[in-house]
Amino acid sequence: LPAGEEYKNFTSLQSILIKMTGAGMHRTSRVFAVGGGVVGDIAGLAASLFMRGVSCVQIPTTLLAQVDSSVGGKTAVDLCGVKNVVGAFYQPKAVIIDPSVLSTLPKRHFSSGMAEIIKMSLTSDKELFELISSCDIDDNLETIITRSLMIKKQVVELDEREGGLRKILNFGHTFGHAVEAAEEMNGFYHGECVAIGMTVVSSEEVKERLIPLLKKLQLPYKYEGDTERALGFISHDKKCEGESVSVILVDKIGSYRIEKMSVLDFCALVREESKK
Repeated sequence: LPAGEEYKNFTSLQSILIKMTGAGMHRTSRVFAVGGGVVGDIAGLAASLFMRGVSCVQIPTTLLAQVDSSVGGKTAVDLCGVKNVVGAFYQPKAVIIDPSVLSTLPKRHFSSGMAEIIKMSLTSDKELFELISSCDIDDNLETIITRSLMIKKQVVELDEREGGLRKILNFGHTFGHAVEAAEEMNGFYHGECVAIGMTVVSSEEVKERLIPLLKKLQLPYKYEGDTERALGFISHDKKCEGESVSVILVDKIGSYRIEKMSVLDFCALVREESKK
């Protein structure tokens, strides 16, 4: 499967299913997803559909996939420019993570993955945030990945299908996904969009610590594109419930609150932040 979000679609999904059928796969066969988040998501969905479900092993090769998308059982493809709108919860048989594969990962891809780690530290682990801010990340990478995975694991075990607690993993994603949709043709990475989205829903106190860290990792912290165009994608977000959306807010590092607000109020919040 070629790299890139643009290949996370029904055409790619169908081609995988056709290959699986042609190879004579059966119910005891197993799918191995070796690659980044796009490969993991679409391979997991293909596994969930083929013969009503064959087992899948995730072998993520990007930092973003290692700490986020490979764990938790979310599988999906995009449709009509809307991310992950068609999919299923389908847990992998196993997840195999080897940090050594990251040695050849381009710096920008690595920083994109770090955005998801920062996201989890801001809502759930102040000590992890302090570690990332002060340490040599390469020298502490295994510890950073492990602590991030423990957060994701605990949340998913308590709320597999995002009925409540798992929503905290969407911190920074409401506007982040909107930016990603708006910038689909401009090559923005997922983590870069989440970085922008986090600053919108963080207090001034948190941003004083967050923005310098994003700068250190060469991640964006403010959206320079067409804000109104991006906001047009908010209503398509899976977190929207009618005219309202559950927004994860971080007032202090290591804690969070969930606030249900109207889509209009959230858009007003984004507009206000964009003026700063």
